Amino acid sequence: MTALERLQAELGTHVSVDPHRLAAVRADKSGWVAPGMPLAVVYAASVAEVQATLRIATEFRVPVITRGAGTGLAGGACGSDGAIVLSTSRMNRILEIRPEDELAVVEPGVLNGDLNLALSAHGLWFAPDPASRAISTVGGNIATNAGGLLCTKYGVTREAVLALTVVLADGSLLETGHRTVKGVTGYDLTALLTGSEGTLGVIVRATVRARAITLGETVTIGATFPDVAQAAAASALVTAARLRPAVMELIDPVALALIVAHLGPDLSPGVPAGGAFLLVQTDGPASPSEADQAVAVLRAAGGEVRVSTDAESADRLLAVRRAAHPALAAHGDVLIEDVCVPRSRLAEMFERIAAISTRTGLLIPTVAHAGDGNLHPNFLIPFDPSRVSAEPVVPEQVWLAAGELFRAALELGGTLTGEHGVGVLKRRWLAEELGDPGLALQRRIKAVFDPLGILNPGTMFGS
Repeated sequence: MTALERLQAELGTHVSVDPHRLAAVRADKSGWVAPGMPLAVVYAASVAEVQATLRIATEFRVPVITRGAGTGLAGGACGSDGAIVLSTSRMNRILEIRPEDELAVVEPGVLNGDLNLALSAHGLWFAPDPASRAISTVGGNIATNAGGLLCTKYGVTREAVLALTVVLADGSLLETGHRTVKGVTGYDLTALLTGSEGTLGVIVRATVRARAITLGETVTIGATFPDVAQAAAASALVTAARLRPAVMELIDPVALALIVAHLGPDLSPGVPAGGAFLLVQTDGPASPSEADQAVAVLRAAGGEVRVSTDAESADRLLAVRRAAHPALAAHGDVLIEDVCVPRSRLAEMFERIAAISTRTGLLIPTVAHAGDGNLHPNFLIPFDPSRVSAEPVVPEQVWLAAGELFRAALELGGTLTGEHGVGVLKRRWLAEELGDPGLALQRRIKAVFDPLGILNPGTMFGS
């Protein structure tokens, strides 16, 4: 009996070999497409089905790629040749909400937005806020330690994860973490598994921290600057003033022009098509006072400032930032990158990006979570009408420029990835940040959890 026959015998209709479904799971939102064709897609609906899948994979030595909604941006959940793609999309139940403990227990396929909708009835919310929150899953957020627009004040996903239930490579079940506010027993395996990109185990249940919905007025500030270096310097001054806005987003002139043209004036009122745009939003009881201080800082730094306190105009301004990827994708294939530098070096990083763009002739529109120094340089690759394959192709000159950009971030004291993860797209540069001893230790940790190397092989470390 083959691995596929065994899967079909034990899991029945939860196993698909439909060519269209197999083709669909080869790619994620990064545009990268895995070579070859997966063996099958397993749509697990229970912990027992995940365990059965991994036991069969271990017996037959078949790779397993765990996949949530497929919204990743590093190629880390793409079904490679001969692999079992284990989809957790049908494990989408909210199992428990405990308002008195400010926590929720969820399956991995629960959408971020759906969890927040359920929590809102209890006066609570789930702070992780990736731009894909309406379509991304909590399990995927945890697997990549996802960030988003609110990290500067509320932290990344790791800060919101209390406990995990994980199926290991051999099908056994591991429980980590706790439901308590405090807990320091043993090694923090929950933190280790958060951001492990499916290389150590399959998350099948998560206990996450909920927060009380923030009370008080929300104030949104839009500030335009002549150039992005000046805008970046202004954002650093906001931080230096000991202000902690909930949102502080920066859009460079190239990206802003494309976004405004894409949305049109009706959907981006008050946002100029020229210059760099800094979006700041304060919340909580001290919001009006913090906003006044931020406005003073931004004006002193040379910004042209507009303030809004009504929810509708605030949503329109945030929609401008969230429209970045669709606006760029309308002009070609997009390699969405992700680096992070100390906030005080943000302006320098923008200057390095501009220099790379000028020298290579590549268009690199960039947006940033300015509040935490996380930049998203986007390599825009024009559509090639002569290309035979429908699959996007990243030219080698783009990868060379990307490598230069990654090294610039490291030179400025930064990191290769702030929130998207390593996946397959950044693994070639991993040793440059971790160093040989660090990389060797991480490989050994991987081997403890996955001695046969069947969990997401090729992600993070390569083969």
